[in-house]
Amino acid sequence: MAKNTKEIQRRIKSIKNTRKITRAMEMVSAAKMKKEVAKVLSIRDYARSAWGVLTNLSRAFEGYEHGLLKIRPVKRILVVLITSNRGLCGGYNSQIIRKTIQQVKKPALLKINRVKNNRLVSDIEDDKIKFSFVAVGKKGYEYLVRNDYEVIAYFDKFNYDPSAEDIRGLAKIVIDDYSTEKYDKVVVAYTDYVNPLVQKPKLRQILPISKIDLEKQIMEIKGGELTEDEKIIDYKIEPEPAEVVEYILPRLVELQLYHAVLESNASKESARMIAMRNATEAAGDMIMELEYAFNQLRQMSITQEIAEITSGRVALE
Repeated sequence: MAKNTKEIQRRIKSIKNTRKITRAMEMVSAAKMKKEVAKVLSIRDYARSAWGVLTNLSRAFEGYEHGLLKIRPVKRILVVLITSNRGLCGGYNSQIIRKTIQQVKKPALLKINRVKNNRLVSDIEDDKIKFSFVAVGKKGYEYLVRNDYEVIAYFDKFNYDPSAEDIRGLAKIVIDDYSTEKYDKVVVAYTDYVNPLVQKPKLRQILPISKIDLEKQIMEIKGGELTEDEKIIDYKIEPEPAEVVEYILPRLVELQLYHAVLESNASKESARMIAMRNATEAAGDMIMELEYAFNQLRQMSITQEIAEITSGRVALE
């Protein structure tokens, strides 16, 4: 009996120590989440404006041949997979990895290129589509390597407070490989931040740049349909549309990747905060159960001792 009570006391002490750690991690994640969410909200407004400008500019360069606008039958797809470097963030990593691999194994949607209001569908059979990955975050990288997927690059420095400058190395790989026709489509797999309780894994086409996808992104950020005033704006372009396009298209790719990284970081910290809160609450429940078990054993021990004393006294009489 004494051994059992000591074991329970040891477990209670251990769980209380763990609860202190999870509570501290919850507080740290809450502080980080607040900062990451502020960055996401600010870049959403910027992204909406930038995409709106490009959507309106697209009329000025219709027919203009730029490497990032070329649409080809999809044979090879590059996927930028964004995960975290560490665990303890609930289902954050597993959800985006699972959604990505599901679409890679059944690429009926991924091999579609949307052009204006139509869809250009690759006639290549699903099992002939080739995939390569750029891994952003250690967890995604480890999964891809463990399952023998082709990883052409790995970045592990974007998980907290990345700058737009940090993204340029990633954007250069994406832009160069698409421009040289190494890949026919580039997709980013990330987690969209909705609120602290809801994060949605998404796969979004980055290249070729699609006007319909840009309008969809603007509507998602705005939370409604575009008005006619927002859709049609006549720009007077100086010096030439071609020069403007040559500069702005690579910046747009950088912006989309940066936006995806920030959304993922905010989602990660939210998921970690909730996971640590749940762990703290679960630890509290376990402590209550163990204390109840300890009290029961203690009561049984006391009752037994009283019974032994009583029976001993009776025997003496």
